[in-house]
Amino acid sequence: MRIRIIEQQSFNVLGGICQTIRTFAYCPMRRAKPSPISFTHSFLRISRCSASVLTVTTEEEMEQAFDARKAALLVQELRKSFNSGKTKSYEWRAAQLQSISKMIDEREKEIIQALQLDLSKPELEAFVSEISMTKSSCQKALKDLKRWMAPEKVSTSITTYPSSAEIVSEPFGVVLIISTWNYPFLLSLDPVIGAIAAGNAIVLKPSEIAPATSSLLAGLLSEYVDRSTIKVVEGAVPETSALLDQKWDKIFYTGSTRVGHIVMAAAAKHLTPVVLELGGKCPAIVDSNINLEVAARRMIAGKWACNNGQACIAIDYIVTTKSFAPKLVAALQLTLEEFFGKNPLESQDMSRIVNLYHFKRLAKLLDEDGTSDKIVLGGQRDENNL
Repeated sequence: MRIRIIEQQSFNVLGGICQTIRTFAYCPMRRAKPSPISFTHSFLRISRCSASVLTVTTEEEMEQAFDARKAALLVQELRKSFNSGKTKSYEWRAAQLQSISKMIDEREKEIIQALQLDLSKPELEAFVSEISMTKSSCQKALKDLKRWMAPEKVSTSITTYPSSAEIVSEPFGVVLIISTWNYPFLLSLDPVIGAIAAGNAIVLKPSEIAPATSSLLAGLLSEYVDRSTIKVVEGAVPETSALLDQKWDKIFYTGSTRVGHIVMAAAAKHLTPVVLELGGKCPAIVDSNINLEVAARRMIAGKWACNNGQACIAIDYIVTTKSFAPKLVAALQLTLEEFFGKNPLESQDMSRIVNLYHFKRLAKLLDEDGTSDKIVLGGQRDENNL
């Protein structure tokens, strides 16, 4: 039995003083189609023209576009704030973390709604896998912040006697966080929490593939945290490229290996340290001497009940003995029906594939020679039910 992976990523907190590790789980932005003609400004610039439709771009819209110049000004503003020393104090760090915790409590319903719009995440799954874990990260950082910030005394050698020494953790400076789409709330704010705890100024670039959560994060963070030191930039490839053209003190990226190459190349120009969370393989090795019912439930919970397989902990493939495989397949079939019913397309307990591009990519895998004739359960699909 083989299970194709949808996406694999993991998480590592960004910052000079905090290094905690978690494993969790990145269509262009779903933009509204432009009106044929809209005269909202006295100066108009034609961007596309055909016999059937004329789309115009106003000077105001051109001015609002986020380009390399605006990215440079943004970094300059953040560097000025960081150099003022305000982010280094315990009071500033604690205040931002408390604000994020308050934001999660007060806006929980809106967060759940955004995750429902982007991934059709059930309410319980959204709370357990995104909201509660983000809140736990805030609480952990607040609890340990003073200890993380305290200098660490270390011994010195006889050659420097009678000297003393200590390790003082310092923030990197102005950092860029490019987050992913499969856990768009958790994997955006978790590294932000680490970066705040470490005393950095931050730019967060949420994934455009989860536009509802991206928009929500932009609005909430501007309302709840210090806007002079923590910024959100929305957008797709042009905006990300403009950001990567700048000099950062650290870059944290979660996503595909292909984009990881681009991020690494951009960072190398300035010798910027990076964290690249790019995924890998996730097999399950099943011995024949096990509790079959428990194993089946755990594998299904980790594969389908976690974002419909769009997670780093989703099982990529199963390795077992040839003689035991039929029993395992039968147990998985029975338990899948127990979890999601006879028609999983109608289940309200399962997330949906994030967009049509990834849906068609997965459908193509199912239709491959050597796979299509070996499907023992499922295989139904509905591209209108994403």
